[in-house]
Amino acid sequence: MNGIKAPEPSSGRVAVIIAHPDDETLWAGGLLLGHPEWSPFIITLCRGGDLDRAPKFRQALKRLNAQGSMGDQDDGPDQLPLTSATVRECILSLLPPLEFDLLLTHGLQGEYTRHRRHEEVAHAVQNLWRDGTIRAAKLWHFAYEDGGGSYLPRPRANADLHLELPEGIWARKCEIMTQVYGFEATSWEARVAPRVEAFRCFSGQGIFRRSDEMARRFHS
Repeated sequence: MNGIKAPEPSSGRVAVIIAHPDDETLWAGGLLLGHPEWSPFIITLCRGGDLDRAPKFRQALKRLNAQGSMGDQDDGPDQLPLTSATVRECILSLLPPLEFDLLLTHGLQGEYTRHRRHEEVAHAVQNLWRDGTIRAAKLWHFAYEDGGGSYLPRPRANADLHLELPEGIWARKCEIMTQVYGFEATSWEARVAPRVEAFRCFSGQGIFRRSDEMARRFHS
């Protein structure tokens, strides 16, 4: 099976920082599955003590050829705010002290209306990257929106990268969502899982725009 052709890290050191187990697959699973040569390390700030979700996350890591770790920050329905210091300290306690080629995380406004943890993680990661505490050549934010809740999340039209998943990779992504995480095919999660993954892309020089030549390399 051919992988997804995207701008490749030089050594495959990829860090994925998310709020919840399943976010890694939901928003970027196709990108990760399409690059088996990468060595992703995935951390989730919530659900480390969840006896249902935590073992499923470990199974998902195997499917994604990844390593990872879990935090157990509050994820209650009230979405009480976490301090920026709490989020920052949790991320640094879970992430290996390495230099990465690519850093993936939530969008600054999240992917839908609304989950506070997504936004908190996104802002903390961006600040840690900008001040050099997390060293990575590139930072990519997931780029989705739901029109203020008026429709299911979809790729942002102004995303720097739209990555259409080949059929085989799309099927494997769906299998993780339904067979590993156990979501029904009619569930919100399964219906939302995008066939086209989208990212806002930053490098040390700031945001870069996709060229037509780069777009052609995204498809196998």
